[in-house]
Amino acid sequence: MKRNLEWNKLLAAERERQSGSTSNVRKLSTDLRSEFEKDYHRIIGSASFRRLQDKTQVFPLDRSDFIRTRLTHSLEVSSFGKSLGQNISENILKYQKDETFTPKMKEDICNILQCAGLIHDIGNPPFGHFGEMAIREWFEQNLDKLEFKGKKITEVLTEQMLEDLYHFEGNAQAFRLVTKLHYLVDERGMNLTYGLLGSILKYPVSSLEIDKESDDIKRKKLGYYYADRKMFETVQKATGTEDNRHPLAFILEAADDIAYKTADIEDAFIKGFLSYGALCEELGSLSQNNKEENGFSPLLKLEELYARARERGEEQPEEYAVKNWIIRIQGVLIGCATDGFTSNYDAIMNGEYKYDLFYGTEAEELMNLLGDMAYRRVFTSYQIYKMEVTESMILNFLMDKFMNAVIYYDVEGKNLNSIHMRLVSFISENYREAYHFHSKGKSEAEKLYLRILLVTDYICGMTDSYAKRLYQELTGIF
Repeated sequence: MKRNLEWNKLLAAERERQSGSTSNVRKLSTDLRSEFEKDYHRIIGSASFRRLQDKTQVFPLDRSDFIRTRLTHSLEVSSFGKSLGQNISENILKYQKDETFTPKMKEDICNILQCAGLIHDIGNPPFGHFGEMAIREWFEQNLDKLEFKGKKITEVLTEQMLEDLYHFEGNAQAFRLVTKLHYLVDERGMNLTYGLLGSILKYPVSSLEIDKESDDIKRKKLGYYYADRKMFETVQKATGTEDNRHPLAFILEAADDIAYKTADIEDAFIKGFLSYGALCEELGSLSQNNKEENGFSPLLKLEELYARARERGEEQPEEYAVKNWIIRIQGVLIGCATDGFTSNYDAIMNGEYKYDLFYGTEAEELMNLLGDMAYRRVFTSYQIYKMEVTESMILNFLMDKFMNAVIYYDVEGKNLNSIHMRLVSFISENYREAYHFHSKGKSEAEKLYLRILLVTDYICGMTDSYAKRLYQELTGIF
């Protein structure tokens, strides 16, 4: 059966800059790693990856060793992604879903997903998803107040450039970081394989193609910036995905959903936002508790684990029950996501599948409840709101200062004042070099757009602690 998407192209091991360009070099090489295994080591060794240890998952600047950061979250997504890759690949082979699929492809899929999990959030700004929202809101509220050579910036930039800023997105920033901003050897970023890059493009659409009301999941958010369109097109051509989602993007998304939705509940319990009794009450609303043929009831499993803890004489039976319940639920969710991919295989490989992998499975209702529960009991709490107000003040201040500083940076005939010159000097030299390289020969409007991205590049590269400290230093608050 001929399909629109083919694994031999989807798992493209090529990169923008090929290592070992001659046959002699390849023959002499003692490196037996696959190209995707090389990707893994490039990521692990990068400063951008290390900075995730001081970036918020849910609880900003938390001093507890238990509570997750972006780093621990990414490690969990990487682990779940690899497990899902193993299960789904085995199903493809077992049920003969695709005559072109080989055991070697299973190995490559697992390696790609392991890498994709590590970098899927690498472009996120400080302070988690609220940081993304704060940056978007800053552009919405302030962009039309800035001027360039007597015109409003909103009159200088093209529609797509403006929409990029209004729809600022951590996913697009991750693609940008790993393809351009991680300056190690040259302007190609981490120079990762096309197969891996394709898998992290959850939303293969420009800012002009976003449709939040669409029933197609791939159109919900921005996938890449106008500045990175050529690299996006290169990846799409190399993997044969065109305007379709890479099949591994569905698996990565499922791994991410499993990781954060279960972890948010566990972290909320540890922080005191959610009690054992409240969790039981929430789970009691699930219709699947009454389906005997299901073989699994989330509420009954939690109660069983609590009873076991009491029998064992555990000092904290509620904590024992919740933590072990999370592990059991993760196993169930992995199974459901596996079934979701397997049962919709043809639609996914033809670029026709529009939903996440839990859609229509027995886990769909539970996943919706977990997300809703975290929102109601954690994200709208007084403690979180108070922290987010502080975070907003920090990010708004930094955006104000640095955006005004870069407007005339690198503009012929325009000299920066002493403060703006100093502010620009704070921006990473790697990011400034990337700007100069990619702005060569560009129009005045595009250069301005790239300078604005230079600021978001800098701020997104900050850890929570660095952003807070820089704000304190620049405002004289110690």
